[in-house]
Amino acid sequence: MDRPTATQASKPLPVVSDRHVDPHSYPDGIAFLDGQYLPMSQAKVSVLDWGFLHSDATYDTVHVWNGRFFRLDLHLDRFFGGLEKLRMTIPFDRNGVAEILHNCVALSGHRAAYVEMLCTRGASPTFSRDPRQAINRFMAFAVPFGSVANAEQLQRGLRVAISDKVRIPPASIDPAIKNYHWLDLVRGLYDAYDRGAETALILDFNGNVAEGPGFNVFCVKDGRLSTPAIGVLPGITRRTVFDLCGEEGLVAAPADVSVGALKTADEVFITSTAGGIMPVTQIDGAAIADGKVGPITSRLTALYWQKHDDPAWSSQVNYP
Repeated sequence: MDRPTATQASKPLPVVSDRHVDPHSYPDGIAFLDGQYLPMSQAKVSVLDWGFLHSDATYDTVHVWNGRFFRLDLHLDRFFGGLEKLRMTIPFDRNGVAEILHNCVALSGHRAAYVEMLCTRGASPTFSRDPRQAINRFMAFAVPFGSVANAEQLQRGLRVAISDKVRIPPASIDPAIKNYHWLDLVRGLYDAYDRGAETALILDFNGNVAEGPGFNVFCVKDGRLSTPAIGVLPGITRRTVFDLCGEEGLVAAPADVSVGALKTADEVFITSTAGGIMPVTQIDGAAIADGKVGPITSRLTALYWQKHDDPAWSSQVNYP
């Protein structure tokens, strides 16, 4: 057993501060926490929270564009489904959560916003290891809208690398529960960066393409669209592509997508609430088809943003 040195033994103990001074910067926005609306810089989570210690949490994100929520009902469906599967409870029903999200956006003043609702397992007052003893904790926030792809990448298409990292299999974690288990995705991102790409796709347990950090992927071949079927989050933007294809008479279906099929596709794009429909024009350093954004990708992208003004697909935020 190590013993303290004479210098250590003679040093006085540090003073315990009465409050934490946070030196970090945060995006402008409003958070809801413990019944209070706060600036983002004041929204804190305990280091004893299981959401932090064990990634024991579920969440969902919705965006606001031109002052309107897009497909909020679908995001609420998925969030409450995740709560039920994880045996978490919050003191708000769907209407209550929707009201909180609206308040966060309205108080922030953002007309284009990234909005998140989340619930952590919380913490046990006695530091129990029994998750049933933890007090679940609901939070929400609204910050400026952000996209997986920047303006230049949306114009020319993303450069993607396929990592050999394998997505957590659905037998371990139900991918329909949106979660923070991202280490496989983050490792894939670093693989992509090391190879000069801008983002990554990782594989499923069968060696097929799965998804990327925060997005699904589609490929187009001979006018037909396919997207990985298993081991992926059933994204709301992914579903929106199916809905748009139905309106436009395009065939789109979930299926196994091999690495080879993706690389030889006519078009490739990714989908996320953080950015919508975003083109991919290069995979592993090689161009997809002619290396330009494809016509079906462009067509669906235009339709996607048009739907943001449609009351059947969106709802107005009431700003002060």
